[in-house]
Amino acid sequence: MNIDELKSVARAIVAEQKGILAADESNPTIKKRFDAIKLASSEESRRRYRELLFTTEGVERYLGGVILYDETLRQSTADGIPFAALLSSRGIIPGIKVDQGTKTLALHPGEKITEGLDGLRERLAEYKQLGAKFAKWRAVIEIDDRDIPSAYGIHANVHGLARYAALCQEAGIVPIVEPEVLMDDAHDIERCEEVTSQVLAQLFTELDAHHVLFEGMLLKPNMVIAGMKCAQQAGVRQVAEATMRCLRRYVPAAVPGIVFLSGGQSAQDATDHLNEMNKSGPHPWQVSFSYGRALQAPVLAAWQGQENHVEQAQKAFFARCRLNGLARTGTYDRAMEKEAVD
Repeated sequence: MNIDELKSVARAIVAEQKGILAADESNPTIKKRFDAIKLASSEESRRRYRELLFTTEGVERYLGGVILYDETLRQSTADGIPFAALLSSRGIIPGIKVDQGTKTLALHPGEKITEGLDGLRERLAEYKQLGAKFAKWRAVIEIDDRDIPSAYGIHANVHGLARYAALCQEAGIVPIVEPEVLMDDAHDIERCEEVTSQVLAQLFTELDAHHVLFEGMLLKPNMVIAGMKCAQQAGVRQVAEATMRCLRRYVPAAVPGIVFLSGGQSAQDATDHLNEMNKSGPHPWQVSFSYGRALQAPVLAAWQGQENHVEQAQKAFFARCRLNGLARTGTYDRAMEKEAVD
C-alpha cells in the first residue's frame, strides 16, 4: 500500500471546484434511462453516450474523477483511445464501481445487503491494470418511520463497506465508501438524521477496526433529507444544517472529502443543497459531489440519441458541471440556471 499515492489521489479528486461524475450505471439501469428517450440500449449506444460525456470540452475544470462501469472501463472512443486513458489525459481520474448490487438480507424482511466481496481482490488488481485509481461500493440502507433499519442490518452493511475499503487500499486503490440511506419512503428529516447518524457512527468504527487509512478514502453519503413521500419537505437551509451537523459529529477530519450522492433529487435541488452546505463553511473536509442523474438527466433530455444533438447535449453537460463547480465554493444561485444553458 502506497500511502502517499492514496492520499494524493483522494485529494486530487476533490480539488478546488471539482467533483465526480457517476457514470457507473449498470446495463439494466442505463436501459431505463434510454427507454425514457426511446433509444435502444446496446453496447454501442452505451459507448457512444459515455464518449459524448467524456469528450465534452472544458469539464476537466469541474470533474476530478469519473466512476465507470466494468463494460465502460473496457471501452474506447471511436478513434480507439481507451476511456481510462482519455480521462487521464485530461486530468480526470478514472474509477470503477466494484459492488455487484444488492440482495435481500436473509431473515430481515425489508432490508438489503450488497454483494461482491468474493473475488474482489483479484478484480481490483485487474481494474488497476486497466487504469482505475479509485473504486466505489454502494451499501443501501432502507428506512421507515419505525423499525427499519435494524441494528443488524446497519452492522452487516457497514462491515461490508469496511472490508471493501481495506481491500482497495491493499491494492493501491482509493475507496469511495457509499452508505446510502434511501429517500424513497415517508420518513421526515429528523428520522433521516437519526438513521444517518447511526450508520456513520458504526461505519467509522468498522473502518478503523479494518485499519483503513482515513486520509486515503472518500465518503459518499446521502444528504439528510425527508423521504419523497413525506408531506413535510425540508427547505434548503434545513437540509444543509442537518447534514452538516450530522457529518461534523461522526466523520473524522482526516477524511479528505465528502462527495454527496444526489439520491433522486432534481438537478437543481442537488446543486442548491451542495451550495448551501459550502456557504456555511469552512468545513474539516472538502464538501463536493458525486452525481449521476443530477448531472446526466439534462444531457439525456438534450441528446435524445441523435447525433445532430450532440453539441446541445454537451453544452447541457458542461453547464451542469460548471454550476456544481460554483456550488463547491458557495457561489451558485438559481438565477444562473437559465444563463448557463443560453
